[in-house]
Amino acid sequence: MSRLVPFLTKPKGHLGLRGPKTGSCRGGRRGSAGRALPQPGRMRHSWRGPEPHRQVSCRGLGETLSTQVFFTSFCRDSSPPGQARPPRGTQGSLLERALGRRGQQQQQQQPESLPRMAENGPGGRHKVLTLGSMNPCVQRVEYAVRGPIVTRAVQLEKELQEGAKKPFTEVIRANIGDAQAMGQKPITFLRQVSALCMCPELLNDPNFPTDAKEKASQLLDACGGRSIGAYSASPGIELIRRHVAAFIERRDGGIASSPENIFLSTGASDAIVTILKLLVSGEGHSRTGVLIPIPQYPLYSAALAELDAVQVNYYLDEEDCWALNVEELRRAVREARKHCHPRALCLINPGNPTGQVQSRKCIEDVIHFAWEEKLFLLADEVYQDNVYAEGSQFHSFKKVLFEMGPKYSGTVELASFYSISKGFMGECGFRGGYMEVVNMDPAVQQQLRKLVSVRLCPPVPGQIVMDAVVNRPQPGDPSYERFSQEKKAVLGALAEKARLTEETLNRAPGFRCNPVQGAMYAFPQIQLPPRAVEAAKAQGQAADMFFCLKMLEETGICVVPGSGFGQKEGTFHFRMTILPPLEKLRTLLQKLTQFHARFLQEYS
Repeated sequence: MSRLVPFLTKPKGHLGLRGPKTGSCRGGRRGSAGRALPQPGRMRHSWRGPEPHRQVSCRGLGETLSTQVFFTSFCRDSSPPGQARPPRGTQGSLLERALGRRGQQQQQQQPESLPRMAENGPGGRHKVLTLGSMNPCVQRVEYAVRGPIVTRAVQLEKELQEGAKKPFTEVIRANIGDAQAMGQKPITFLRQVSALCMCPELLNDPNFPTDAKEKASQLLDACGGRSIGAYSASPGIELIRRHVAAFIERRDGGIASSPENIFLSTGASDAIVTILKLLVSGEGHSRTGVLIPIPQYPLYSAALAELDAVQVNYYLDEEDCWALNVEELRRAVREARKHCHPRALCLINPGNPTGQVQSRKCIEDVIHFAWEEKLFLLADEVYQDNVYAEGSQFHSFKKVLFEMGPKYSGTVELASFYSISKGFMGECGFRGGYMEVVNMDPAVQQQLRKLVSVRLCPPVPGQIVMDAVVNRPQPGDPSYERFSQEKKAVLGALAEKARLTEETLNRAPGFRCNPVQGAMYAFPQIQLPPRAVEAAKAQGQAADMFFCLKMLEETGICVVPGSGFGQKEGTFHFRMTILPPLEKLRTLLQKLTQFHARFLQEYS
């Protein structure tokens, strides 16, 4: 198997899946259609079973082995050479246990010369990729939103489907902001435009409104071959980037936006990670430090861990409705400069997981601080449509930056982010987003274009939905009334559920919940008795993880412990979405508060 080694190394700068000379384990000489041809002395395997569909040739990494042969080989006994195999009647192979007698018969038909396989290769050979040899940065990555508690929730769902008896009849997933998974209906106009682009023959269907057809036809004209199955330009379809720029100008009261500064992305997360990649450099005390809010959305800590950057925490003020205090930023930067070079400041507004909406004064203070400390600003504004509290208003960082005058608008570097996954849209699965960069060095912006080109392009269906969001129906258009009604209904329901969540939790003993001013989450502080903290410690768990897991097992409610987002020492929280339908949310809140009361009694 030594001939496989060239596949695991590629020349510096080579972007292909195959090396420059070798494309398969048969060797490097090629015939037509890129097929590798056998050469003298090169390894060649052709494994055949008794049936034609069992043939496998080791041709290249891009071709897949027959599932049946792989499974058969995988399940054969992989005892080390010289070690006796267990008698067939006592233990048997995994395949026999999985497939029964038919599996035994098939395995007996295998030629004795068939190489024995370990999990993913011949037995008796050490793995190249192990926990000890893999990228250590990846091992440091944690993402609480889809962490172990969610894994257990999935297991419970399967157990319920199999008829297992539980103290609940369903698992309520309140762990993630996936609106449509929780029952939110898609906005009709967005789906009409995407359907028309996906199946252009529907343009002749009289059931679709004319404005949706016109938009779809324009978008198809902007696609290669009038098909959304074609690649787009790496920063995204130019027409859509123009529409995004126009949307930003309208939002910000006429402040100019250029399509050249717009980059469409695979959701906002992809764009955020891309900017972080540009920012991270240096070693030791010069290593890039990035300020992130605590509590934070775990994307930031996960990305910084993967990039081996330095995470610099600044704490939001829970006593002041999770406001951002500039003095806390100063403290964080002062401490960070002892061991790294702070270069960027991340802000999430409206907040995730905290649900606060920052005031204009706060944003002005942050911009002044970034100017003063020469920090690059990352403004995560994906929840800008989700503002519910009376007196709260979304202010974009770009608008405030330019209204503060040339001293700031001509110097402070900013990247802001938006997504179709949140807001009133909830189109998480389409993976559509954008970022706008302001005051970026032109040479660096060229490097950004190069970096996004490596991934070819964002998903075109996601770009299509983004266009329908930013270039939405206007008064007088056939789709305007329905679009407006559906948008208003979604945001109105979210506002009602935000109030219900805050009021219900604050009435219950042992809870304290700040107003859910925006976004899609509540992040209440919960009281946990010392005995519960000790019990959690004995099991090697954070106290709030212990609480959340126990609640999942007894009620079926899945929330994310606050320790996954970060919190001040000695405090305990969890994040829950406000997305479930109103009646299900009432049930969830009732079960949650009742469980907490029992928990307090049990551990007091």
